[in-house]
Amino acid sequence: MTTQPRTRARSFDAAAPLYAAHRPGYPGELFDALEELGGRPLEGARVADVGAGTGIASGALSARGADVVAVEPGDGMAAEFRRAHPRIPLVRGDGDRLPLATSGFDLVTYAQAWHWTDPARSVPEARRVLRPGGALALWWNDLDFTVPWIAEQDARIAAFLDAAPGVAPRGLPPELGFTTREIRWSRRVPLDSHLANHASHSVFLMLGEAGTREFLDAERPRVAALFPDGVVEERYVVTLGVSVL
Repeated sequence: MTTQPRTRARSFDAAAPLYAAHRPGYPGELFDALEELGGRPLEGARVADVGAGTGIASGALSARGADVVAVEPGDGMAAEFRRAHPRIPLVRGDGDRLPLATSGFDLVTYAQAWHWTDPARSVPEARRVLRPGGALALWWNDLDFTVPWIAEQDARIAAFLDAAPGVAPRGLPPELGFTTREIRWSRRVPLDSHLANHASHSVFLMLGEAGTREFLDAERPRVAALFPDGVVEERYVVTLGVSVL
Protein backbone atom coordinates (compact mmCIF):
# COMPACT_ATOMS: atom_id res chain seq x y z
CA MET A 1 0.00 0.00 0.00
CA THR A 2 1.40 3.41 -0.93
CA THR A 3 1.72 6.20 1.62
CA GLN A 4 -1.48 8.06 0.68
CA PRO A 5 -3.84 5.02 0.82
CA ARG A 6 -2.20 3.89 4.04
CA THR A 7 -2.72 7.33 5.57
CA ARG A 8 -6.36 7.30 4.48
CA ALA A 9 -6.85 3.80 5.87
CA ARG A 10 -5.39 4.77 9.24
CA SER A 11 -7.48 7.95 9.38
CA PHE A 12 -10.33 5.81 10.73
CA ASP A 13 -8.48 5.28 14.03
CA ALA A 14 -9.23 8.78 15.28
CA ALA A 15 -12.93 8.37 14.44
CA ALA A 16 -13.55 4.77 15.50
CA PRO A 17 -16.51 5.56 17.85
CA LEU A 18 -18.13 7.69 15.11
CA TYR A 19 -17.63 4.85 12.63
CA ALA A 20 -19.10 2.26 15.00
CA ALA A 21 -22.11 4.40 15.85
CA HIS A 22 -23.17 5.48 12.37
CA ARG A 23 -21.86 3.16 9.65
CA PRO A 24 -24.49 0.81 8.22
CA GLY A 25 -24.51 -2.89 8.93
CA TYR A 26 -25.28 -5.57 6.36
CA PRO A 27 -28.53 -7.24 5.33
CA GLY A 28 -29.16 -10.89 6.13
CA GLU A 29 -29.40 -11.59 2.40
CA LEU A 30 -25.67 -10.90 2.10
CA PHE A 31 -24.83 -13.80 4.38
CA ASP A 32 -27.34 -16.05 2.64
CA ALA A 33 -25.55 -15.29 -0.64
CA LEU A 34 -22.17 -15.84 1.00
CA GLU A 35 -23.23 -19.33 2.07
CA GLU A 36 -24.67 -20.10 -1.37
CA LEU A 37 -21.66 -18.91 -3.37
CA GLY A 38 -19.14 -20.30 -0.89
CA GLY A 39 -20.79 -23.73 -0.93
CA ARG A 40 -21.06 -24.20 2.83
CA PRO A 41 -22.97 -22.85 5.84
CA LEU A 42 -21.43 -20.23 8.07
CA GLU A 43 -22.44 -22.27 11.11
CA GLY A 44 -19.24 -23.87 12.37
CA ALA A 45 -17.03 -22.36 9.65
CA ARG A 46 -13.60 -21.08 10.62
CA VAL A 47 -13.55 -17.48 9.33
CA ALA A 48 -10.82 -14.84 9.17
CA ASP A 49 -12.36 -11.37 8.84
CA VAL A 50 -9.55 -9.13 7.57
CA GLY A 51 -9.62 -5.37 7.98
CA ALA A 52 -12.29 -5.96 10.60
CA GLY A 53 -12.50 -2.34 11.76
CA THR A 54 -14.99 -1.93 14.59
CA GLY A 55 -16.41 -5.41 13.98
CA ILE A 56 -19.53 -4.78 11.91
CA ALA A 57 -18.95 -7.83 9.70
CA SER A 58 -17.22 -9.91 12.38
CA GLY A 59 -20.19 -9.56 14.71
CA ALA A 60 -22.66 -10.53 11.99
CA LEU A 61 -20.59 -13.55 10.94
CA SER A 62 -20.32 -14.66 14.55
CA ALA A 63 -24.09 -14.27 15.00
CA ARG A 64 -24.54 -16.70 12.09
CA GLY A 65 -22.52 -19.30 13.99
CA ALA A 66 -19.10 -18.80 12.42
CA ASP A 67 -15.92 -19.23 14.46
CA VAL A 68 -14.40 -15.81 13.69
CA VAL A 69 -10.88 -14.49 14.09
CA ALA A 70 -10.63 -10.79 13.25
CA VAL A 71 -7.55 -9.05 11.83
CA GLU A 72 -7.21 -5.26 12.20
CA PRO A 73 -4.13 -2.99 11.93
CA GLY A 74 -5.45 0.24 13.48
CA ASP A 75 -5.14 1.05 17.18
CA GLY A 76 -8.38 3.02 17.45
CA MET A 77 -10.43 0.58 15.41
CA ALA A 78 -9.04 -2.38 17.36
CA ALA A 79 -9.91 -0.71 20.67
CA GLU A 80 -13.48 -0.11 19.50
CA PHE A 81 -13.70 -3.69 18.23
CA ARG A 82 -12.64 -5.12 21.60
CA ARG A 83 -15.15 -2.91 23.40
CA ALA A 84 -18.03 -4.02 21.17
CA HIS A 85 -17.04 -7.68 20.65
CA PRO A 86 -15.00 -8.86 23.63
CA ARG A 87 -15.63 -12.55 22.86
CA ILE A 88 -14.33 -12.49 19.28
CA PRO A 89 -10.55 -13.02 19.03
CA LEU A 90 -8.71 -10.10 17.43
CA VAL A 91 -5.15 -10.12 16.14
CA ARG A 92 -3.20 -7.12 14.89
CA GLY A 93 -2.11 -7.17 11.26
CA ASP A 94 -3.25 -6.40 7.74
CA GLY A 95 -4.20 -8.24 4.57
CA ASP A 96 -0.72 -8.00 3.08
CA ARG A 97 0.84 -9.84 6.04
CA LEU A 98 -1.72 -12.06 7.73
CA PRO A 99 -0.66 -13.17 11.23
CA LEU A 100 -2.58 -16.42 10.74
CA ALA A 101 -1.77 -20.11 10.43
CA THR A 102 -1.40 -21.69 7.00
CA SER A 103 -4.45 -23.68 5.83
CA GLY A 104 -6.35 -22.75 8.98
CA PHE A 105 -9.57 -21.23 7.61
CA ASP A 106 -12.65 -22.16 5.61
CA LEU A 107 -13.40 -18.57 4.65
CA VAL A 108 -11.46 -15.31 4.45
CA THR A 109 -13.58 -12.15 4.27
CA TYR A 110 -12.78 -8.55 3.43
CA ALA A 111 -15.76 -6.33 4.24
CA GLN A 112 -15.09 -2.90 2.76
CA ALA A 113 -11.37 -3.56 3.16
CA TRP A 114 -9.84 -5.20 0.08
CA HIS A 115 -9.12 -1.86 -1.62
CA TRP A 116 -6.69 -1.02 1.20
CA THR A 117 -4.47 -3.99 0.29
CA ASP A 118 -1.80 -4.67 -2.34
CA PRO A 119 -3.23 -7.63 -4.32
CA ALA A 120 0.28 -8.79 -5.21
CA ARG A 121 0.66 -9.57 -1.50
CA SER A 122 -2.92 -10.07 -0.27
CA VAL A 123 -3.89 -12.70 -2.87
CA PRO A 124 -1.02 -15.08 -1.96
CA GLU A 125 -1.73 -14.48 1.73
CA ALA A 126 -5.41 -15.37 1.31
CA ARG A 127 -4.43 -18.52 -0.60
CA ARG A 128 -1.98 -19.44 2.14
CA VAL A 129 -4.38 -19.25 5.08
CA LEU A 130 -7.32 -20.93 3.33
CA ARG A 131 -7.87 -24.66 3.52
CA PRO A 132 -8.21 -26.51 0.18
CA GLY A 133 -11.70 -25.70 -1.12
CA GLY A 134 -11.97 -22.64 1.13
CA ALA A 135 -13.39 -19.37 -0.14
CA LEU A 136 -12.26 -15.77 -0.38
CA ALA A 137 -15.14 -13.25 -0.10
CA LEU A 138 -14.86 -9.54 -0.81
CA TRP A 139 -17.71 -7.08 -0.51
CA TRP A 140 -18.51 -3.38 -0.56
CA ASN A 141 -21.61 -1.65 0.78
CA ASP A 142 -22.27 1.52 -1.23
CA LEU A 143 -25.07 4.04 -1.38
CA ASP A 144 -27.32 3.35 -4.37
CA PHE A 145 -26.48 6.05 -6.90
CA THR A 146 -29.48 5.12 -9.07
CA VAL A 147 -31.59 6.93 -6.44
CA PRO A 148 -31.79 10.55 -7.67
CA TRP A 149 -31.33 12.35 -4.34
CA ILE A 150 -28.33 10.13 -3.46
CA ALA A 151 -26.72 10.77 -6.86
CA GLU A 152 -27.27 14.51 -6.44
CA GLN A 153 -25.75 14.47 -2.97
CA ASP A 154 -22.76 12.51 -4.27
CA ALA A 155 -22.24 15.10 -7.00
CA ARG A 156 -22.20 17.84 -4.36
CA ILE A 157 -19.63 15.90 -2.35
CA ALA A 158 -17.48 15.43 -5.45
CA ALA A 159 -17.71 19.14 -6.31
CA PHE A 160 -16.84 20.15 -2.74
CA LEU A 161 -13.84 17.81 -2.66
CA ASP A 162 -12.88 18.47 -6.29
CA ALA A 163 -13.10 14.75 -7.01
CA ALA A 164 -14.91 12.47 -9.43
CA PRO A 165 -18.42 11.49 -8.28
CA GLY A 166 -19.44 7.93 -7.54
CA VAL A 167 -17.49 4.98 -6.19
CA ALA A 168 -13.90 4.41 -7.27
CA PRO A 169 -13.41 1.12 -9.15
CA ARG A 170 -12.75 -1.83 -6.87
CA GLY A 171 -11.03 -4.59 -8.78
CA LEU A 172 -11.63 -8.27 -8.05
CA PRO A 173 -8.44 -10.24 -8.79
CA PRO A 174 -9.25 -11.65 -12.26
CA GLU A 175 -7.13 -14.75 -11.81
CA LEU A 176 -9.39 -16.01 -9.01
CA GLY A 177 -12.59 -16.35 -11.03
CA PHE A 178 -15.01 -14.60 -8.69
CA THR A 179 -18.73 -15.18 -8.77
CA THR A 180 -20.55 -11.95 -8.00
CA ARG A 181 -23.88 -10.95 -6.54
CA GLU A 182 -25.58 -7.60 -5.85
CA ILE A 183 -27.91 -7.17 -2.90
CA ARG A 184 -30.06 -4.04 -2.60
CA TRP A 185 -31.34 -2.97 0.79
CA SER A 186 -32.16 0.13 2.81
CA ARG A 187 -32.14 1.51 6.33
CA ARG A 188 -33.94 4.41 8.02
CA VAL A 189 -31.82 6.61 10.28
CA PRO A 190 -32.11 10.03 11.94
CA LEU A 191 -30.77 12.93 9.87
CA ASP A 192 -27.91 13.44 12.34
CA SER A 193 -26.82 9.82 11.86
CA HIS A 194 -26.99 10.16 8.06
CA LEU A 195 -24.65 13.15 8.18
CA ALA A 196 -22.36 11.51 10.74
CA ASN A 197 -22.08 8.47 8.47
CA HIS A 198 -20.62 10.73 5.77
CA ALA A 199 -18.27 12.31 8.31
CA SER A 200 -16.86 8.84 9.11
CA HIS A 201 -15.56 8.29 5.56
CA SER A 202 -11.87 8.69 4.87
CA VAL A 203 -12.30 11.58 2.41
CA PHE A 204 -13.88 13.71 5.13
CA LEU A 205 -11.55 12.46 7.86
CA MET A 206 -8.62 13.55 5.70
CA LEU A 207 -10.33 16.87 4.93
CA GLY A 208 -10.46 17.79 8.60
CA GLU A 209 -13.09 18.98 11.04
CA ALA A 210 -13.59 22.50 9.70
CA GLY A 211 -14.07 21.46 6.08
CA THR A 212 -16.33 18.57 7.04
CA ARG A 213 -18.49 20.83 9.19
CA GLU A 214 -18.76 23.34 6.34
CA PHE A 215 -20.09 20.70 3.96
CA LEU A 216 -22.44 19.02 6.44
CA ASP A 217 -23.89 22.33 7.64
CA ALA A 218 -24.80 23.15 4.04
CA GLU A 219 -26.11 19.65 3.40
CA ARG A 220 -28.38 19.45 6.44
CA PRO A 221 -31.22 21.70 5.16
CA ARG A 222 -31.13 20.04 1.73
CA VAL A 223 -31.67 16.57 3.16
CA ALA A 224 -34.14 17.85 5.77
CA ALA A 225 -36.31 19.21 2.97
CA LEU A 226 -36.47 15.72 1.43
CA PHE A 227 -37.23 14.00 4.75
CA PRO A 228 -39.23 16.49 6.83
CA ASP A 229 -39.89 13.94 9.58
CA GLY A 230 -36.15 13.87 10.26
CA VAL A 231 -35.73 10.20 9.32
CA VAL A 232 -33.64 9.51 6.20
CA GLU A 233 -34.10 6.39 4.09
CA GLU A 234 -30.64 5.43 2.87
CA ARG A 235 -30.61 2.91 0.03
CA TYR A 236 -27.58 0.69 -0.52
CA VAL A 237 -26.11 -1.85 -2.91
CA VAL A 238 -23.82 -4.56 -1.54
CA THR A 239 -21.48 -5.93 -4.21
CA LEU A 240 -20.22 -9.38 -3.22
CA GLY A 241 -17.53 -11.45 -4.90
CA VAL A 242 -16.72 -15.02 -3.83
CA SER A 243 -13.94 -17.25 -5.12
CA VAL A 244 -13.63 -20.88 -4.04
CA LEU A 245 -9.94 -21.79 -4.13
